[in-house]
Amino acid sequence: MRSAVPPVPPSDLDPAIAARLRRDPAGLLPAIVREYASGDVLMLAWMDDEALHRTLSTGRATYWSRSRQEYWVKGATSGHHQYVRSVALDCDGDALLVTVVQIGPACHTGTHSCFSDHLPVTGPDLADEESPR
Repeated sequence: MRSAVPPVPPSDLDPAIAARLRRDPAGLLPAIVREYASGDVLMLAWMDDEALHRTLSTGRATYWSRSRQEYWVKGATSGHHQYVRSVALDCDGDALLVTVVQIGPACHTGTHSCFSDHLPVTGPDLADEESPR
């Protein structure tokens, strides 16, 4: 028997938007954050309905901290704010793409992007192959 998905906490998120969301068992969706000017992927964070509502209604990126179990507005303590330019929901309704103007580094380590630890890829060099059609 499958365990029940916990109910989504009350939020002022537009019910039409909320109905389109496919949340994980904790009520969260991954939010991929990219920089408006460069298109760089900056970070991955998590949002529930309330975090998404706060983000859409304030223009400030607001996330759910799984470790601290609380909402956080990006930059509230670090000064490295994210001003939201757009939010898109993917075709399955299970991920968000948040495009932001980033002030300062996005990563808590002080780097521009949280994705700076590149791993080696040893597969075939696709640059030598013809592009698939």
